[in-house]
Amino acid sequence: MKLNELSLAVEPPAPVLQLRDACGAEWPNITASRERSAAKLKALRVHLTATVPHDTTLVVFGSLARNEFTAESDVDWTLLVDGAANPEHWDTTQRIRAKLGSLGINPPTAGGAFGSLTFSHDLIHKIGGDDDTNQNTTQRLLLLLESACIGPGRAYEHVVESILTRYIEEDLLSPNDTPFRVPRFLLNDFARYWWTMAVDFAHKRRVRQADKWALRTTKLRLSRKLLYSAGLLSCYLCGEHFRGARRSNPYHDARQVTQFLAHLVRTTPLDIVARVVLDSFGESSVAGRAIFDTYDEFLGVMNDSGKRETLERLRPEEAASNAVYQEARQLGTKFHGAVTRLLFQEPLREFTIHYGVF
Repeated sequence: MKLNELSLAVEPPAPVLQLRDACGAEWPNITASRERSAAKLKALRVHLTATVPHDTTLVVFGSLARNEFTAESDVDWTLLVDGAANPEHWDTTQRIRAKLGSLGINPPTAGGAFGSLTFSHDLIHKIGGDDDTNQNTTQRLLLLLESACIGPGRAYEHVVESILTRYIEEDLLSPNDTPFRVPRFLLNDFARYWWTMAVDFAHKRRVRQADKWALRTTKLRLSRKLLYSAGLLSCYLCGEHFRGARRSNPYHDARQVTQFLAHLVRTTPLDIVARVVLDSFGESSVAGRAIFDTYDEFLGVMNDSGKRETLERLRPEEAASNAVYQEARQLGTKFHGAVTRLLFQEPLREFTIHYGVF
């Protein structure tokens, strides 16, 4: 298969499971994490759907939204408000927090970007510039890269499509321009977010005095790098999927691109990468197989309470002699190499050189 044969139909069986079966792999940790995530999402929908007002959506992020939930995962969430401010919204967040606590779910990191209210106005209108804070950027791009809604999704769907509309339509420099190409505005923001995560890692290490630095390092090398890779591939797919498409009205065409991307948003990073591997390289891809073999091992480490605790407590001066950290570091090196090989193979090489470098 070729890259431009990507189908929008990504209903079960999920691409990552199709790839697993096609190449005769096991990937027990990926499979178990997907099953664990599905069960957790179902439980949250049962317990929380009635709690959420009609002009809001409860959105979850992180490993749960990526279908990578482990026994030690917490749940990053926000109440997304797409309407007039209402005192009831704050009360709703308190009820959500209490319900999650009663279900024994680990809360988001205190003082972070999650666990409270998010208003659609800032996500849609404050892209770039001085008002686009780290928190606003984080919430907006994770909404596109790793999110799932609990309960009514009207607010979620409207906000996602509005954000994508801004990215696509503001790429049109003239009435004769076409959106049937790689969306540079969106790709640049994915790249900015990746570098922001890397810079923030150094900041957090200094401020938190190396607290959980080994765990954060491991996630940066694997799950965060996966996010960025999936974002890049989503943008590349726009260029290839619409190659040769006939132009009409640029804003009508932009609507098609927005819908294409909105569909990808509803999948997971692993599924986006798996679909590209299947459609562009096939199940015999050495780099593709290495990506998922390595990521399966990573999820095994994340789901091992002993290893995870070691990474949470490890001091920097202990890293060189610690077997768990060295295992995690080797996985990061293998994952980096596999992703790099994939991105620089044809047909992706052209896109990576032309768009991923400058």
